[in-house]
Amino acid sequence: MHVIVVGCGRVGSQLATFLSEEGHDVAIIDKTEDSFRRLGSTFNGLTVEGLGFDQDILKEAGIEKCNVFAAVTDLDNTNMMAVEVATKLFYVPRAIARLYNPERAVTYDRLNIEYVCGTTMLAEKLVQAVTAPDVDVVSAAGNLYIVRVTASDKLAGRTVGEVDKEGGFRIITIIRRLRNIFCETDTKINRNDHLVIITKKDLIPQIERLARAEEATE
Repeated sequence: MHVIVVGCGRVGSQLATFLSEEGHDVAIIDKTEDSFRRLGSTFNGLTVEGLGFDQDILKEAGIEKCNVFAAVTDLDNTNMMAVEVATKLFYVPRAIARLYNPERAVTYDRLNIEYVCGTTMLAEKLVQAVTAPDVDVVSAAGNLYIVRVTASDKLAGRTVGEVDKEGGFRIITIIRRLRNIFCETDTKINRNDHLVIITKKDLIPQIERLARAEEATE
């Protein structure tokens, strides 16, 4: 897969290095040549000095064969312009922009730009750590979350159907001794099972309370 990363700051340099280590064909663009010093020693891709929305620079980076384009500078306008050029002029199948200022999300949405906001992700992770420290959020889409918890004594011996009905969420799989257990309503939960659950966001604190070992004797 050919990937172009625009911006060789802390985020872009790590992204480019990780992708390169995984064997992808990576080109990274930055307007300052010194920025490429941030790249890890394992990076073996192409470095291109210039602006990430300049067509000649993009061609030098291989935009015509690009599968995925990521604009991750700390300037929202630069990221937005780069993604627009990549998708509208060069028809890159997937382009992702870093959203630095969450207040600009409306603009990105109107332009139908796929984006990742580190500020929002960090805030949500901190909220999770404070309000539900025993719940691991695996992924999220809108108000639906996939989370993972470890079953305590309070859940041991109960069936998946009982817990689902009581909690208002759904256990979609159980990981037991590194094996996935297909869940039926009558599947019994063992202590220390890892439960993978699909739930609404507002039920996460309830899931955390249900999984707490110290509440088993209350």
